[in-house]
Amino acid sequence: MITLSRFTLLAGAFAAGTLLSACSEQNADIKTAEVKPAELADTATKTPELKFADVNPRLGEYIKTLSSDEFQGRAPATKGEELTVAFLEDNFRRIGLKPIDGDSYKQPVSLVQIDPKQVSAMTLKGDNLPAQFNYRDDMTAWTKQVTEQVDVTDSEMVFVGYGIVAPEYNWNDYEGLDVKGKTVVMFVNDPGFATQDPSLFNGNAMTYYGRWTYKYEEAARQGAAMALIIHETDAASYGWGVVAHGSPIKFDLINENKNADLAKVEGWVTTESAEKLFANIGTDLATMHKKALEKDFKVVPLNATASVSVKNNLRELTSSNVVGYIEGSKYPDEFVLYMAHWDHLGMDFSNPNNKVFNGAQDNASGTGGLLALAEYFTQQQQPERSIAFVAVTAEERGLLGSAWYAANPVFPLEKTVVGINMDVMNVYGPMKDMVIVGLGNNNAEDILIKYTEQQGRYAVREHNPEAGIAYRSDHFNLSKKGVPILYAKGGNDHFENGEAWGKAQRAEYNKCCYHKVGDEYNDNWDLRGAQQDLFLFYQVGNELANSRNWPNWHEGNEFRALRDASAAARKE
Repeated sequence: MITLSRFTLLAGAFAAGTLLSACSEQNADIKTAEVKPAELADTATKTPELKFADVNPRLGEYIKTLSSDEFQGRAPATKGEELTVAFLEDNFRRIGLKPIDGDSYKQPVSLVQIDPKQVSAMTLKGDNLPAQFNYRDDMTAWTKQVTEQVDVTDSEMVFVGYGIVAPEYNWNDYEGLDVKGKTVVMFVNDPGFATQDPSLFNGNAMTYYGRWTYKYEEAARQGAAMALIIHETDAASYGWGVVAHGSPIKFDLINENKNADLAKVEGWVTTESAEKLFANIGTDLATMHKKALEKDFKVVPLNATASVSVKNNLRELTSSNVVGYIEGSKYPDEFVLYMAHWDHLGMDFSNPNNKVFNGAQDNASGTGGLLALAEYFTQQQQPERSIAFVAVTAEERGLLGSAWYAANPVFPLEKTVVGINMDVMNVYGPMKDMVIVGLGNNNAEDILIKYTEQQGRYAVREHNPEAGIAYRSDHFNLSKKGVPILYAKGGNDHFENGEAWGKAQRAEYNKCCYHKVGDEYNDNWDLRGAQQDLFLFYQVGNELANSRNWPNWHEGNEFRALRDASAAARKE
């Protein structure tokens, strides 16, 4: 177990307020203007002159085909997958990408569907506790262990603050503690968000350590039997309904140990449930927020035990990533990698009017962009380094296709120069702003910003960095292996119609179409902005593919140590 002292820069943290601050969509949008680098904003053209808006005239055709009813919503392991994979392979072959296995572009991906057919209430033992927390009302729980039933019985409950072990921030909530077989209870997000202190973690912007996925992973490494996160809407960036009332079905990768190394049960408890747990030891949520930030924080026993059981139906599935590449002329074993997820949500057979989740923006647009970009590259001079194009499956099931690729890379990750992800491209026309998700994380961004300026545009970070978008798309699985990544797209500041108009288009999409059957192709879309973005992605990849530059994460980033550990593989 790692032993570290607590982070020391807590002076002033409580002055900033220890309550989780709200960040409404309205307020978040206002902050967009505040994070524009002044030197970039000053150079942004105010005229509607468009440059590089015609990379590939086939882009709209690709998006329209992939999102047609014929492709049945592109769900993994369905007829929709068969059609999608065949379409991608046919086009990879037509434009001249090299296959990865004989004449095949397919990387098989083994998945398991875990359907919790029965989840018990969480029974409690404690002097001042209710007899139970009810499923979906007070708590939600599941298992990712691939088994028909798991039981956690009379597990001792302990509060572990934020549940973080972060060496680069000198922070260890588990210091000196053995939680094997216990139930750990923790806050979501990280101390930077809780305090809004820019010197603590990454301030308002969520780090990897704030993501709920990390907290479950760390709890498993520590040997916990059950890991429970306290839900708070501001800190999570979504309400309890998102956590507890969506589909309970989980998907995961198939592996030899059937996820036996994970905690038996993962889950959330409501704020009200957490207040009851803390009241049992004579305290409350606000006090525990403060305690979790103390320099000498020690884990707090909750003087309670918890029991829960989960029964599952299991189904194994096979899907495919689709991978092709252009071989480099001088350094064929070094790769610039472009990625997009081809899958969506499939069919809603209960809908009498519109059964197909077409997923035109999410993510036929990114997959179409991947094809368009690959075709453009094949028409240029052969690059010195290889360039890979990876269309991954099962993003909508939990970033699983990219996780499979990261665990079973077709091309060595230590010699992957950069990963560039395309997920929901801009279909509303040319935008002055280029949103770089997680701006400030690595120096590949400098190249993108350079070319963004050449288009008369400016770079900004995402408007709600506290939501952790940098950890919610496929590039994240490459990040976790140390590969520097770029995830960017045109923003809201429309060249002709202005920023308010652009925001209104995004808001309407979120309301009418995101993850709904209304996400359909529109012949009136203005794809000039997407074409501009594609050209930026081309310029970044082309520069790196014809250089000896190896981008890296900035010092202090949580993924820097992983990249540095493989540095020997990149020596000449």
